Formats: sequence, structure tokens, C-alpha cells
Amino acid sequence: MPRKKRIWYPGASYHIMSRGNRKQNIFHDDEDRYIYLTKLLQAKERFDFSVYSYCLMTNHVHIQLQTNETEISTIMHYINMAYTVYFNRKYELVGHLFQGRYRSELIENAMYNLEVSRYIHLNPVKAEMVTLPIEYPWSSYRNYLEGEDGELISTNTILQFFQHNPSLYQMYVEYDLLET
Repeated sequence: MPRKKRIWYPGASYHIMSRGNRKQNIFHDDEDRYIYLTKLLQAKERFDFSVYSYCLMTNHVHIQLQTNETEISTIMHYINMAYTVYFNRKYELVGHLFQGRYRSELIENAMYNLEVSRYIHLNPVKAEMVTLPIEYPWSSYRNYLEGEDGELISTNTILQFFQHNPSLYQMYVEYDLLET
């Protein structure tokens, strides 16, 4: 039975998650993380989409993005395949790195877009890897606190809801952490 085609239309936004096969680590060192971000940037340049947030965990990755004219399946196939080729060569492995297809949730409203950004940036805190999201170097959170886009990240869509004030965004993300 063929797989169900994912919903896509130009301008569709998604919360993407790709997990390591059998929950194995997909990043062993900082070089791996740099290479993954490089592959993500190459895909962005090739397929013209916007990345709103990301977080590279040990055995999975979260990406919040908005497509333009390229289907999400094409974008994710390129990223996951390019990174798998690198990873398998480096560690002299063969076969699947990622567990099945990536998971995607269509983001259909502004409030959910904000919630996804917050969720992604809090992921290392919830995993008890850090106390505050700013302490985790492998997410886009620093771009938001600096209030500026990077080569990879587009902060405007999210920060517009906070009057382009990084401190307001930080309060939104860290609100529950501040109460404890």
C-alpha cells in the first residue's frame, strides 16, 4: 500500500522532526552538527524556503519552516539524504540513519506558529540538557535574542508578534522557567 501524500501548497509551514533510526544518535560531535546545518543551508539556497527555528538534539532534529515553490517532501529528502551520505562515509556505515520518514505537522495559524517556535527552543531544557535555552548552542534561540536574521534563520515572522523586541520573545519562551 502506498504512503499517503503529505499536504503541501506553496507557502505551507511545518514543524518537522527527524529521528535517528532505532533512536540512535545522529550527531556524535560538533562537526556533525555543523555539517547538518550546512546541508540545511544548502537546501534552503537550492529550494528557496524559510527556516524559522531549529534545534539539533542528540538523536533527532526539529525544524520549523515555510515552503515557497518546492514541496516539503523534496526539501526533506534532500536534507536527510545529504546528511546520511556524509554520516555514513564519516563513520564507515551503510543503510538508514533516520527512522522512516520525517514527521511533519502542518502549521495552519499564527498561534500554533508561535507555540512551535517556543517548543523547539525549549526542547533541550525539557530534555534536561541545559537549564535555560540560551545555554544550548545548537538551536536558533540566540538569533532571536539578538533580534537578527542569520544566513539560515528568518526571525521576522515570529518576532513581529513581539513588536520585534527580543526581550518580549524571551519572556514568552521562558515564562514557565522563570516561575520555578
